[in-house]
Amino acid sequence: MIWSQNYDPFNSPLLSALISALPVVVLLSGIGIFKMSAHIAALAGLATALVIAILGFGMPVQMAGLAAAYGVSYGLLPIGWIVLNIIFLYKITNERGQFDVLRDSIARVTDDSRLQLLLIAFCFGAFFEGAAGFGAPVAITGAMLIGLGFTKLQASGLSLIANTAPVAFGALGVPIVTLATSTGLPLDQLSAMVGRQMFLFALIVPFWLVCAYCGWRRALEVLPAVAVAGISFSVTQLLISNFHGPWLTAVGSGIVAIISLVTFLQFWSPKTIMHVNESRLSPGDERAPAVIHASVDGNPSSEFGGTGGIAGGAAATVHATPAALRKAWMPWIILTVLVFIWGLPVSKTFLDGIFRPKIVFTGLDHLVQRMPPVVVQPELEAAVYNLNLLSASGTAILVAGLLSGLLLGARPGEIAATYGRAFKAVIPSLVTIAAMFALGYLTRFAGVDATMGLAFAATGLLYPFFGTMLGWVGVAVTGSDTASNVLFGGLQKVTAEQLGLPPVLMAAANSTGGVMGKMIDAQSIVVASTATQWFGQESKILRYVFFHSVILGMLVGVVVMLMAYVWPFTLLVPTL
Repeated sequence: MIWSQNYDPFNSPLLSALISALPVVVLLSGIGIFKMSAHIAALAGLATALVIAILGFGMPVQMAGLAAAYGVSYGLLPIGWIVLNIIFLYKITNERGQFDVLRDSIARVTDDSRLQLLLIAFCFGAFFEGAAGFGAPVAITGAMLIGLGFTKLQASGLSLIANTAPVAFGALGVPIVTLATSTGLPLDQLSAMVGRQMFLFALIVPFWLVCAYCGWRRALEVLPAVAVAGISFSVTQLLISNFHGPWLTAVGSGIVAIISLVTFLQFWSPKTIMHVNESRLSPGDERAPAVIHASVDGNPSSEFGGTGGIAGGAAATVHATPAALRKAWMPWIILTVLVFIWGLPVSKTFLDGIFRPKIVFTGLDHLVQRMPPVVVQPELEAAVYNLNLLSASGTAILVAGLLSGLLLGARPGEIAATYGRAFKAVIPSLVTIAAMFALGYLTRFAGVDATMGLAFAATGLLYPFFGTMLGWVGVAVTGSDTASNVLFGGLQKVTAEQLGLPPVLMAAANSTGGVMGKMIDAQSIVVASTATQWFGQESKILRYVFFHSVILGMLVGVVVMLMAYVWPFTLLVPTL
């Protein structure tokens, strides 16, 4: 029996929208205000969503349970699988003493912590977002920043802030490809429009990131390097997205930014070198052991696995030989190569051909019907889970960890023991991620998210701004730019046509607004807290990034407003 979604179950659009927002309110207030552990807040949000879906929106109980289970599946694979294996890789390298050497090698490029942050979190993070996406860049860069001596709060929060500009083109362009599929709009035009909307933000995010770390005065001291990273990334992203497509936009931009920044730093260095957290030290303490350099979070990163320290000389520096440097970088080079290879369509097709069973959620699949105006015509929702274990990015990370362990001299038994410790460490995070995806999929199948979306669509002339913020809400709720595009892409197109706005503009705005919501979604925060082993402190991370997320999201909305009403020439899309 087919069940049709009802977007105004209380016969009041305002009341229906307010009630539909309750699961998100419970989740975010639980983490940010009541300081609940993330898994407790996620379970509370899920329970709220179940009550609203069943009692408020009339969704059959069995369908609601299946929708939640469907979300749990996607939470564990691919997201949970990535988190588990990146922690395994980190532990393998850390327990073999390689992070001290790695820190020293980065210090040879620059011993200024601001530039190390720029290189790792922004440049390398962009590459990993483009190659893998789905939480991998935050997990990888968060772990690396910890190894460089950044505090747990900084490593978590700054890696989240950095992971914004490339998100729309993450995982080899999956969000844009999905957006084109769900809206029926031309892929080349969507890619070009997203590239144009993100150009300004790709340019300023590096400076924003450094300001968040050390304040604008200290950020101005490294402005030339920040400009090199921002300009090289933003221009490359604009060109590739407009004249090639979405597939290699983030990967190519990340590579160009890495090469440009590293090359520039061979010829330039700031007049004043800033070591990690030196602004928090008392006079004369700059060279003291890392353990006394606790940040405001009270958790010095030296507590993480016995490494940490202050990059660039504030802790004992490891003067490694070239062979030792190659050995320290080997796991991350292996990771980079494998993640890139795994992300290629030909690789995914090959691996999926070996093993990718499809699990049909009978009782849910094609039994929930989305209704206008969310879609142009009634549309049945599929509920088929692809168990793509071999082609998942987390598997590439697992293989990188296994190879690295063997090449670093660990015995199979030691590797297995390390994996066991990694699994034990991430159990709370896996529960949180599973609950969050259960919440996201349940609200999607119940029509709860669409009810919130329709409230945004009723804003008339201000819709370019609020439609962009709808994308922000979509990612904050679902944890994925891809999922937000599936959820609201059709609504953006239909609403834009009704208001006389270019559909490509607003569909693209759903994705670009969404990237700024990425840093506050519970899944990303849990990935960050897990990568830095700062369990139970998700509320501090949320408070750290919330302001940045809201302001950047609103700024994207302003840019879209200007493109709609003031700069219409920016809507012209070239033929690719």
